[in-house]
Parts: sequence; C-alpha cells; structure tokens
Amino acid sequence: APSAALPVATAAGDQPLWLRNALPAPPLTGQPRIAVVIDDLGLDRNRTERAIELKGPLTLSFLAYASDLPQQTDAARRAGHELIVHVPMEPVSRVKEAGSDAGDPGQGELLRRLRWDLGRFQGYVGINDHVGSRVADDPMAMALVIGELKSRGLIFLDGEDDAGAGESIAERLGVPMAKRDVFIDDDISGAAIAARLDELERIARRRGTAIAIAHPHDQTLDALAAWLSRLPAKGIQLVPLTAIVKERYREHLAGAN
Repeated sequence: APSAALPVATAAGDQPLWLRNALPAPPLTGQPRIAVVIDDLGLDRNRTERAIELKGPLTLSFLAYASDLPQQTDAARRAGHELIVHVPMEPVSRVKEAGSDAGDPGQGELLRRLRWDLGRFQGYVGINDHVGSRVADDPMAMALVIGELKSRGLIFLDGEDDAGAGESIAERLGVPMAKRDVFIDDDISGAAIAARLDELERIARRRGTAIAIAHPHDQTLDALAAWLSRLPAKGIQLVPLTAIVKERYREHLAGAN
C-alpha cells in the first residue's frame, strides 16, 4: 500500500521539481485555506502587472506563447507568487488527431509542442489546461502529457468541470494533481464575482481547502484586491497552490492505505 509520503524524483533521491520550486507554505493554523490561481497571464502586460501587484501568495499561470516570459515571471516570483504554465492544449490535441497512433507523428508533435511550452520560462511547479479542451477527454493524449509531467517532477491542475482522463492517469502514474473548485469570473459582473467568492469561502470552510481559478479581467482584479485584504479578518489563510496539492495528495494516499 502507498505511504502518505510525498513522491520523490527517481534521480539521486532529489526532490521533484514542483517541491523545489514551491513557495514555502505558511504554518498550519487550523483555518480554512484557499489558493487563487490567475491564468491567461503574459499577453496583456498591464493586467499581468496588476495581477502581480495583488497581495499574495497567489499562483500565477502564464500562457506559454506570451512574450518576455522570463522577465514577467521573474517579477511574479520576486513579488512572492508561485508559478505554473498555462498550456494551450487544444492545438496540441488537433496535432495528435492529424497523426497516426501507430506511426507516432501526431504523438511526437504533441510532445514537441508541450516541451516547447515547458521551456519558455523557469521556476514553475506544474501546468494547468485550457478549460473545455478536447485533450482532457483523450486518454492517449493525456497519458503523454501526464507522463511528461511525471518525468519532470511537475503537478497538474485540472480546470475542467467534469472528471477528464487526466485525473485517473495522474493517479495511476503517481503525479500529484488537484481540481479547481470554483471559477471566479465565468460571469464578470460584480455581483456574480462576489457570489463566486462567497461560494469559494463556503467550500473552504466545509472542506478545509479550496482552489479558485480567475482571469485578469479588470472587474476580477478589482474584486480580488478588495477580497484578499479581508481574508485575515475572516479567518481564512491564503496559500500557494502547492500547499493544497500537498495536503490533498497526502489525504489521497492515506485513504488508499
């Protein structure tokens, strides 16, 4: 039976990359813990800078095809935020569909593009996917993606509403992952964002942890700036994504014993 220890890399007993790059988690206080991920970053420089200026620790997800990523992500790390790569999986899925499973050109191109994405900057702990991507329901494509994450010692954040292929494959391969609980701004009206933040708090209080994904809309950034400042008074801890991944992964392994 698996132990409740976190996974380690196979090479020389070193920690996996996600643990080496993880921000230190604040001490456990018994309070509910929330991780806020802001994705789609890097293309709009002004809104990306606004996200970086928010009170952290946040987890900031940068699009692999944005420009000046080393400079932007370095600024995010210096501001006290954790990093993940927002991988555009839908083009990767179309490449795979155009190839032959037997002859491998599609799978080879999928890996080539994924590795290009993962080479765009450093210091990240894992990836998250574009919501609604067909690749999330494609077991063969997800096996390639999750296998690459395993070989690099990275985590997977699943933003899908339903259980895609990634969850079971990550479990089988021993890759730590988490699913988001709430989308903050699928509706960017102020009332809708406030309602989603309330829902996020309720989930955290009920479950102990909660993960949100948000986007760098002006309305979202305004709402987050005010909400984040109120969290300490509400008795809620803001933590980097890896703090919750560690907690949920240990719970999963303990439950498997």
